[in-house]
Amino acid sequence: MKTEIYQEKAVLVGLITPEQDAAKAKEYLDELAFLADTAGATPEKYFFQKIDYPNPKTFVGPGKLDEIKAYITANDIGLVIFDDELSPKQLRNIERELNVLILDRTNLILDIFAKRAQTANAKTQVELAQLQYMLPRLTRLWTHLERQRGGIGMRGPGETQIETDRRIILNKISLLKKNLKDIDKQMSTQRKNRGKMVRVALVGYTNVGKSTIMNMLSKSDVFAENKLFATLDTTVRKVIVENLPFLLTDTVGFIRKLPHHLIESFKSTLDEVREADLLLHVVDISHPNFEEQLEIVNQTLKEIDPKEKPVILIFNKMDAFSYIPKDEDDLSPIQRENISLEELKATWISKLHDNCIFISAKEKINIDNLKILLYEKVKAIHVERYPYNDFLFQKFDE
Repeated sequence: MKTEIYQEKAVLVGLITPEQDAAKAKEYLDELAFLADTAGATPEKYFFQKIDYPNPKTFVGPGKLDEIKAYITANDIGLVIFDDELSPKQLRNIERELNVLILDRTNLILDIFAKRAQTANAKTQVELAQLQYMLPRLTRLWTHLERQRGGIGMRGPGETQIETDRRIILNKISLLKKNLKDIDKQMSTQRKNRGKMVRVALVGYTNVGKSTIMNMLSKSDVFAENKLFATLDTTVRKVIVENLPFLLTDTVGFIRKLPHHLIESFKSTLDEVREADLLLHVVDISHPNFEEQLEIVNQTLKEIDPKEKPVILIFNKMDAFSYIPKDEDDLSPIQRENISLEELKATWISKLHDNCIFISAKEKINIDNLKILLYEKVKAIHVERYPYNDFLFQKFDE
């Protein structure tokens, strides 16, 4: 049931509303273009519509829909992606009008997840989310089979094709939920068997460099690349810094408007975050809107686990940070892109004191200081939690 996309040409559609200005809409479509690229499509053109709220029938207005139709017909485009979740009714109407494959943000994210899932756990979770998404949207698949065949031997209380499908999907959903419960039990048993070690979890927005930091600290080879959602499976590794062993977990990255089906399904992955003693929140400092990304992750973490936990903010990709210096005679207000890294460090970040660090995992900049900071924080938790559990060896310079 996966929607296959083979380097297909796509157009992206977004809205400019009173809550979302043109700059924000452009930035969100850039992220959607990155998602489309990860899924295997080539974004050709952006379409924006200035509107107070989405059209309940076709998401965009009829004039804009005609404009999109003219463009995709002229340029032989087979895919249109919308930046928000479409209702079943909107999906049906747009599909009837445009006659090409229509995806919304949720469907695209689900498709990437289906492509990336490796373990039985991740595959089950993705399939469950896909079926839950598909259930209210079944109608469009079976409009050609309104009724099952009638005639001799076929009379009686039959059910329509769509009812049959709905029943099959509901049965499958309950089976997958049961399987996930069994997997959850397995995972919690695994977590209990991990012995007396402090648990540290890497969290952050998607594509900020969590897996690269994981590989660097644990000397393992977790899959990492410059694509969204390269990591879907939680990986746990034992890391030793000086004389202190602890467990480091790599988790799935968060994203704006993450479909709630997915947050529901990925409970077992997020249990790792819930059971962690220390969170390493990785932030891509080179991204122009890193503060918003940071806020999205914090909000999602609050939803998962309202308990306060010690957090170290790791500002990664400092090698990729760039800014445009302002001319001395330029009297216009300072924009975000005019602020240098040193000036940025002097803002709210300076109030974090020793709870934050600037590094570049790729270029190995400032890694020794990260290890020292990590050692101090984990040691404090370790000594408090396991006062009689000795370290690997005694350090005599203390």
